[in-house]
Amino acid sequence: QAGDLADRVGGAHISTGDIFRANVAEGTPLGVEAKKYMDAGQYVPDAVTNAMVRDRLAQDDAKAFVLDGYPRTADQVGELDGILGAIGAKLDGVIELMVSDREELVQRMIKRAETSGRADDTEEVIRHRQDVYDNETAALIPIYSARGILHEVDGVGTIDEVAARILDVVNTLDQA
Repeated sequence: QAGDLADRVGGAHISTGDIFRANVAEGTPLGVEAKKYMDAGQYVPDAVTNAMVRDRLAQDDAKAFVLDGYPRTADQVGELDGILGAIGAKLDGVIELMVSDREELVQRMIKRAETSGRADDTEEVIRHRQDVYDNETAALIPIYSARGILHEVDGVGTIDEVAARILDVVNTLDQA
């Protein structure tokens, strides 16, 4: 969804997962370090992730952007605030895709692994990621809600249905 949204709004799709996987495939030191966390279904340490996002947001094509997979921790929110402040940017909105059936999420990610060749998406790792989300990432919801930029979107339906809901939200941001 994030990649399609970035295309629609003419911004850079900044996916920490894609960047990590590229580094793993290339065997870079970052990739080697990231792989051990990814294979265990854990988040790559904030210091590595923050530096990577800071560098990516400084690139010329990131004047407009869609972040995908970042921030994931409260500490990363603070780091992102600093990065954006330094480059004179801000978040227009944060979209939370709502899916109440955890089993549906697991099955979607398993299917994604099968169709995209993502070796890090095993069922065990996916289930562990759900726990990590509950323990770390869910804390971002009240932070962005308090800032008035959180938008909940029903994540159940076809890819096109969910994309249309996301685009509806983005269109309201453009009018604000």
